[in-house]
Amino acid sequence: MDYLYMTRALDLAKLGIGYTNPNPLVGAVIVKDGRIIGEGYHKKYGDAHAEVNAFNNTKEDVAGATMYVTLEPCSHFGKTPPCVNTIIKKGIKKVVVAMEDPNPLVAGKGINILRQHGIEVAIGVLENEAKKLNEVFIKFITTGLPFCVLKTAMTLDGKIAAYTGDSRWITNEESRHYVHELRHRFTSIMVGIGTVLADDPLLTTRLDSIDKKNPIRIVVDTRGNIPLDAKVLQCDNNTKTIIATTEATNREKLKYIEELGVEFIIVPLKNNKVDLSYLMKSLGERKIDSVLLEGGSTLNYTALAEGIVDKVISFIGPKIIGGSSAKSPVGGRGIPYMKDAIFLKNIDVFKFKDDVIIEAYIKKEV
Repeated sequence: MDYLYMTRALDLAKLGIGYTNPNPLVGAVIVKDGRIIGEGYHKKYGDAHAEVNAFNNTKEDVAGATMYVTLEPCSHFGKTPPCVNTIIKKGIKKVVVAMEDPNPLVAGKGINILRQHGIEVAIGVLENEAKKLNEVFIKFITTGLPFCVLKTAMTLDGKIAAYTGDSRWITNEESRHYVHELRHRFTSIMVGIGTVLADDPLLTTRLDSIDKKNPIRIVVDTRGNIPLDAKVLQCDNNTKTIIATTEATNREKLKYIEELGVEFIIVPLKNNKVDLSYLMKSLGERKIDSVLLEGGSTLNYTALAEGIVDKVISFIGPKIIGGSSAKSPVGGRGIPYMKDAIFLKNIDVFKFKDDVIIEAYIKKEV
C-alpha cells in the first residue's frame, strides 16, 4: 500500500510542473484507517507547500494518520514556515518519504526533527521516481547551475533542415505539442543568433491552457547581430528575453535593446564565442534553474563540448532528405575519434505516432 499511496503523491506533484521553479515538485497524501482523507501538492512558487495543502483539504481529524510525501518535509523558514512544525502539531503518527531533500538547508534535518518528536519516518519508497521528477531541482539546489536539456529534431538520415534551409515540418503535430509542454516545464529556452536570423522565432509556449507559462528567452549573440525588429525582442508581462553577448557588441545597440525591456548579460569570450559555462553560472544566480536548448548545430556542439548539457531529447521524423550540405543537429569541429564520443545513459524510447523520441542523459566522466 505504501507504493500505491506514494504513486498518488507523485501524480499530484506532477500537477505543479512549470509553476514551482525553482522550488521542487512535491505531492502529499494523508491516510487514516486505510482511507485517503487528504491530499495536496505544491502548486506555485511562493505558495503553500504540499503538506499544508493536504491538511487544508482534509475535513476530519488527522491525528494518528500517516502522511506520504514525495520529498522530505522542510525544516527551515523560506517563503513559508517549516512543514515539520505543522506535521508535529497536527498529530501525524507516521511519515513516509520518497527521498531526502538535497537542499543543504534541509538535508535530513526535517526527518530528524520528526523522529525526535516520536513520529515514525520511513524513507525511500519510490525514491528513483521521485528523483527523476525533481532532476531539475536536484541539479540546481546542489550546484547553483541550471539543468540543461538539449532538444533536437531530425530526419531519419540525421538532417535538421533540407539543403535549402526548409525545416517545416520534420516532426508531426503531436511531437510539436510535446515541445511546447517542454517549454512550459523549463524556466528558460536558449537559442543562438543563427536561429533568430534564419527563423525569427517567437519562442513562446503555444498551449491551450489559460495559465500557460512562457519560458525566459535567451539568445546567445556573441557580436550583437540580432535585428532590432526580431520577434524575441518583443516583451510584455508574460514574455522576457535575455541577450547573452560580449564586449564585442555595440553599446548603443545594447542601450536601445534594454529600452525595449530586454535584459542583457555581458559574458567573456571563450574560443571566440560566448563562454557558456560562465553564462550558466550567471543564469543560476538569477534563479533560472533550467534551460531548454533549442539551438542550431553550432551552439549545440559548443554546449556539448563545454559540458553544460545534462539531458538530450531527440525527435526523429521518419523521413529521408539527404544532401551533403544539409545540416545535422550537432555541427562544429566535431570529435575526431569514436572513443572520445559523448556517450549517453539511462535511455528511454517512445513514440508520437510515427515519430521516435529518445530521451537520455549525458554520461559524465568520473
